[in-house]
Amino acid sequence: MMDKDMGRGICEKILSASKADQTEILIYSNDAKLTRFADSEIHQNVAESESEVRIRVVLEAQGKRIGVASTNQLDERSLKETLERAIELARFQPENPEFVSLPGPLPFKAVGSHVERTARFGAEERAAVVSIVCRKALESKLIASGAFLTAERGILVANSLGTFAHHRGTCAEFSTVVMGDDSSGYAGYLSLDAGEIDGEKLALEAIQKALASRNPLSVEPGKYTVFLEEYAVNELLNYLAYPSFGAQSFLDGSGFMAGKLDQRITGEKISIWDDGNDPSGIALPFDFEGVPKEKVFFLDEGTAKGVAYDSFTANKAGKKSTGQALPAPNPDGPTPINLFMRPGKSSKEELLEGIDKGLWITRFHYVNHISAKESILTGMTRDGTFLIEGGKVTRPIKNLRFTENILEAFKRVEGISRKTKLEPGFFGILGGNRVPAMVIRDFSFSGKTEF
Repeated sequence: MMDKDMGRGICEKILSASKADQTEILIYSNDAKLTRFADSEIHQNVAESESEVRIRVVLEAQGKRIGVASTNQLDERSLKETLERAIELARFQPENPEFVSLPGPLPFKAVGSHVERTARFGAEERAAVVSIVCRKALESKLIASGAFLTAERGILVANSLGTFAHHRGTCAEFSTVVMGDDSSGYAGYLSLDAGEIDGEKLALEAIQKALASRNPLSVEPGKYTVFLEEYAVNELLNYLAYPSFGAQSFLDGSGFMAGKLDQRITGEKISIWDDGNDPSGIALPFDFEGVPKEKVFFLDEGTAKGVAYDSFTANKAGKKSTGQALPAPNPDGPTPINLFMRPGKSSKEELLEGIDKGLWITRFHYVNHISAKESILTGMTRDGTFLIEGGKVTRPIKNLRFTENILEAFKRVEGISRKTKLEPGFFGILGGNRVPAMVIRDFSFSGKTEF
């Protein structure tokens, strides 16, 4: 893991050598360790330690032209060649008259998201957690597969205008699917602290689902009241946010937020925001341009309130950056990676008791957009889908395909859990979302499966 002083030294060398009008350096360091298991046995232990230096330059003499080049070789010659390559690429780029400037230095508040125990967590410690899940699955005559990842990350951004920002963080993610002949169950956990991952608890969750979902019944597609676990809610949130909560899709009209600010577009129970400074998420106090992250509300009690900006889209729209830039070059524009949904007032047990007839959905997969502009998604249920009768989970059912306008579905939310869970964001563990469980009326299922 590259330390702050080493990163600063690299940046100073590049900045002093650059002949570009403006220069930006992004250094991303990642120490990742992964244990994979399948057929209830560990089959892979890998570790990777890498640092990437990404250089963006701006040439102003013949119209603003921008070039980006990167390297994972940190010797002086490689860094010089990467800088020269970025400048050469910029010379051949078309002019970008809408580009104004790289962002200047702004103060940000450091936020703790580094846990030393996670940084030190080794293969034997990961194996100890995995072995619990595998052993308990075999005891139940089931097969377990999954992965346990721990990572330590460092992000450093510096530019020729005086910006210098550095942050270190850790995260750990465990996920498992436990399968029988005609059933499966899932459990997952994301945390800054690898020591919080409880193999016994995760094994019990996945195994109970797999055992309970044996001999599933077939039900017909249609509209059902659904209880969505946090895994399922998170999948909807990721696919809702990615194409529409950024300023680029807002400005070009391709996202559902375009033309809708200050209008009610979901039910009043729905509030969604981005906050990179909240320590209950995977905190990152600045973006990949070194701009401090602001708390941005996208939906507040169902009303569209705002979108995420980076420096380019902010200058284009006459706004200021909210600190949601991704690494350049970035065709997707600014994107939130630290999402939160406002919790409700009920326990999950109370939400379940309020459903006379409906479906319990553990999670979704193979989710895709039918229309990002209209927030229409389609996907499949997976790893634990059950019938709810009289406020109780009664029988397992075969998986269903959903096709639903998510904004419209969020108008039919009947209850939200008061507890939330940290789940991976659209870009994996680079960010994270904190989401509740949710009950939605008349959720549309368009097809069924044979499993």
